[in-house]
Amino acid sequence: MAAQVNESLSKLKIKDPEAVVASSEAAKTNGNGNGHAEAEESGDEDEESTPTPGGDGAKKKRKRKRKPKKAGAGGVGPTKQSSPPRVLLSNLFPSGEYPIGKEEEYRNENSYRTTNEEKRHLDRINNDFLQEYRQGAEIHRQVRQWAAQNIKPGQSLTEIAEGIEDSVRALTGHQGLEEGDNIKGGVAFPTGLNLDHIAAHYSPNAGNKTVLQKDNVMKVDFGVHINGRIVDSAFTMSFDPMYDNLLEAVREGTNTGIREAGIDVRMCDIGEAIQETMESYECEINGETYPIKCIRNLNGHDIRQWQIHGGKSVPIVKSNDQTKMEEGEVFAIETFGSTGNGYVRDDLETSHYAKRADAPNVPLRIASASKLLNVINKNFGTLPFCRRYLDRLGQEKYLLGLNNLVSSGVVEAYPPLVDKKGSYTAQFEHTILLRPNVKEVISRGDDY
Repeated sequence: MAAQVNESLSKLKIKDPEAVVASSEAAKTNGNGNGHAEAEESGDEDEESTPTPGGDGAKKKRKRKRKPKKAGAGGVGPTKQSSPPRVLLSNLFPSGEYPIGKEEEYRNENSYRTTNEEKRHLDRINNDFLQEYRQGAEIHRQVRQWAAQNIKPGQSLTEIAEGIEDSVRALTGHQGLEEGDNIKGGVAFPTGLNLDHIAAHYSPNAGNKTVLQKDNVMKVDFGVHINGRIVDSAFTMSFDPMYDNLLEAVREGTNTGIREAGIDVRMCDIGEAIQETMESYECEINGETYPIKCIRNLNGHDIRQWQIHGGKSVPIVKSNDQTKMEEGEVFAIETFGSTGNGYVRDDLETSHYAKRADAPNVPLRIASASKLLNVINKNFGTLPFCRRYLDRLGQEKYLLGLNNLVSSGVVEAYPPLVDKKGSYTAQFEHTILLRPNVKEVISRGDDY
C-alpha cells in the first residue's frame, strides 16, 4: 500500500451500494483432514456357526459384515493448495513452521551481525513474531501466484478483488464477519487494482463496472496479516510485451532498494540508488520512446503492528533525509515508475479509509458517525478498510457518517493517486524484516 508525501482529503461521491456479496464458505469445508473421507467396507467377514434344522449336527455358516470405518478415520490431510486457494494454510504446515523468506547478510560495517552470538540469540527469541510474519507471507505468495495465473482481460475489477480477498480470508481462517475476527488475521488492507495512469489506492466500490482490458497495465497491491503482522507486497501485470521495460525498470528499482536497505542505513542513500537504477531505463510504447521516471511523491514506509504506515518513509528519489533504519524495524520497500510526469495527485472516487492511530477524541454530532465508528473499532481497529468491506458487514446508508468521521480527523481518507492521463505506471513491493543478525525479505517468492 502506497505512502504519499502530501495526502489531502477528497470529497466522497454518494451512491447506493449494491447487495452485499456473499462471503465464501468454501474454507469451512476444505482442509479438514478428510483427504480419504470415503472409507471402504472391510472385505473380511466374521463367521458364526448355528445348528441346522435337520438335527444332524451339521452347521450352517452365517456371514456378518463388519461395520464400515468412520469417514476420515486415519485420513491424510491436504498436501497442496486448491485452486482457487481455499485450504487453510495451517493445515498445510501442521508443525507451525512456515517457509523462511530470502535471507540476506548485512554488508559493510554491519557484516559482523551474521556471526555475532549475541545478535543470533536475540534473533532466536523472536520466533513467534517471525512465524506470524512467515505465515502471512506464505499466504501472500500462494494467493498472488494463483491470481497472476488466473487474472485475464474481460474480468471485472470487482471479480478480481473479491477473488483475492476471499482467498486471503480462507487461508488465514478469518472470514471477518464476526466482531474482532478481522483484527486477529486476514485481509490487511483493501486490494488495490490500479490501471495505467492510476498508481495507487484504487479499489472498486459497489456497483463499479470497470473491466480489465488487454492493453491495461495493472498494479495488484494487497496485504495479509496474522495478529497485526502485516505483509505488504505488490506486483504489476500486463498482457502486451510492449510494457516489459517499464515493469523491469520498476522491479529492478525495488530490488535495488532491498539490497541497499539495512540497519543504520540512511533513507537518502536508498532513494538515490533506486532512482539511479530505475531512471536508467526507457520504454517504447506505440512507436514513441519514454524515459522511465520515479514517482517522486510516493514512498516506501515502515510497518508497525496493525498499522500499515508507521511514520518513517523510504524515498525512491535522491533527498536529504538523514533518517536511519533501525534494528527490529519492518519496512515495505516499494517503488513506482511512470512514463508520465513522475508525480501523482488525488483524483477519482475514494475507496480506501483507515482510522488514525492518533485519532482525536472529539464529539460526533451525527448519530450515524458514532455508530459507524463503533463498527470500525470492532472490525478493523487501525487497519485500512474500504466501502465494500462495510457493505459486506451489512452496513447501509453510512456515507454521511463516514464523511463526518473524515472531516473530524478520526478517519483518514486515501483517494486514488494518479499521474497524467495517457501515461502508464508500474509498482513492485516487498516487506523486509531487519532482524538482529540478518535481513529477511519476508515476501520474496519465485515470481518476483
